[in-house]
Amino acid sequence: MDKQTKERLGEIREAIKKYGFDEILGQTAKSKISRKDDDELSNPLLDDEIPLKLRLMLQELGTTFIKLGQLLSTRPDIVGEKIANELANLQDDNPAISYDKVKAIVEGELHGNIDDLFEDFSHEHLATASIGQVHEAKLVTGERVAVKVQKEGITDKIDLDLRIMKYVANRADKLNSNLRNLNLPGIMEEFDRSIHKEIDYNNEFMNMQRIEMNFVDNPDIHIPATYSDYCSSKVLTMEFIDGTKLNDVYASESEEFDKKLLAKNILDSYLQQLFIDGFFHGDPHPGNIMILENNVVCYLDLGMMGFFDEQFKKDLSEAVILLVDQDVEGLINQLMYMDILDYDTDTKTLKRDLNDLFARYFGVELNRFNGILEELLSLMKEYGVILPNELVTMARGISMVEAIAQNLDPEIDIFASVKPVAKQIAKERINPKQYLRGKKSNIILYEHMLQALPKLLTRTIHKIDNEELKFKFEVDINDKVSIVALICALLIGSSTVSFGPMAFDMPVISLIGYIIAIILSIMGIKKFVL
Repeated sequence: MDKQTKERLGEIREAIKKYGFDEILGQTAKSKISRKDDDELSNPLLDDEIPLKLRLMLQELGTTFIKLGQLLSTRPDIVGEKIANELANLQDDNPAISYDKVKAIVEGELHGNIDDLFEDFSHEHLATASIGQVHEAKLVTGERVAVKVQKEGITDKIDLDLRIMKYVANRADKLNSNLRNLNLPGIMEEFDRSIHKEIDYNNEFMNMQRIEMNFVDNPDIHIPATYSDYCSSKVLTMEFIDGTKLNDVYASESEEFDKKLLAKNILDSYLQQLFIDGFFHGDPHPGNIMILENNVVCYLDLGMMGFFDEQFKKDLSEAVILLVDQDVEGLINQLMYMDILDYDTDTKTLKRDLNDLFARYFGVELNRFNGILEELLSLMKEYGVILPNELVTMARGISMVEAIAQNLDPEIDIFASVKPVAKQIAKERINPKQYLRGKKSNIILYEHMLQALPKLLTRTIHKIDNEELKFKFEVDINDKVSIVALICALLIGSSTVSFGPMAFDMPVISLIGYIIAIILSIMGIKKFVL
């Protein structure tokens, strides 16, 4: 361990001790046994001051720890609602760096003199945070821009802290049974990926390009333009946005703002991101949304984005429909299908708890998600379910957007907007066009399978003849019956298939079924007859 690591580890240890977390992180089975007579003392995590102490400690430890806290604030399913809500108050601001340092970074990253690159570059910063700060500038071509500049040496500091964090997480996971269920090493791996994405401004640049394309035909939504010639991993140059903050719109009585229209556009645009695009803003709080002229909605700070692949997007749409329809059994089955719930889960008790939850929120006419998503996440936590990060990010995001929409239009019906979109996506699963879209890739796949089948069949039969291929069978009448039943099922099923690509005047799926049946027949004959 080098001198710098030792010094930083010492600072972290002092902060941990200062706020009383040394006992929590170092609690062992032995120490718990010695205090077994006092349940309150045996579990320091029950301390009501833990959330506040944790926020203050992370704030004191600086950039990397603040970013970790901000990540945990989005994971109430892991840390609980109280800690998540407290960590949402973390302030990510730091003293600004001087213009001379900004100038050196910009010139080094963009490979030119700042006076040649920009017609004007403000010496005063517009905003500052722990990782970077923003300056207003003007390109030589006349565009007014905002330039985000990453502070020097921040990557090295983050990497140093990450090494120490992983060390502490691994030790805490081994020594403390209370923390083991949190999977601290797993959280640190997720955080490592997350923060390295954030400190690479190329990632935010690509996010902005992608989401801009998703809304290119929507005049009601605006994404700041980016200027690739003035961007790098540590410098991001984008269109300067001069609009009205959402909090000011809430308080405004001016007819300039059509609040009902804004509420609808913000909600609809976020539903499009979730269910249509599968690429969505991970932190859509009011500070990251500006209102431009003619009630145009502008999304800012696109460094943290969520992503759903096509399959997950469709599965999620079906889960939302089942949630809105209060179909508890269907929702449980859907969560199992999505591998969110384990098949060992006590579904009988979970069904009862979900019915209780729905009874509380659906007992009256419901037009909002407020509360139900948070309680659903907490319920999953009680059953030991670690939800996919994107799913929790989505739940948090839609809760934020719902709050924004209701502040603008208290009468808005959230479910009335959500359900049609989710149903439309779910319908695509049975749409024949879905098959046609994937037809080319399917044809290539089937072609590869057909080319490999003769060789695979020959090698398999050869191995059976030479007794090189062995399957474990328990020799009794039941196994014989099972093999015969399986062969019959394959033959009958293969004979009834009439769709898909053809080979040798029969569907490829049928051909594969017949081949498997032949292999099983040969193995059965050799095992039970010869």
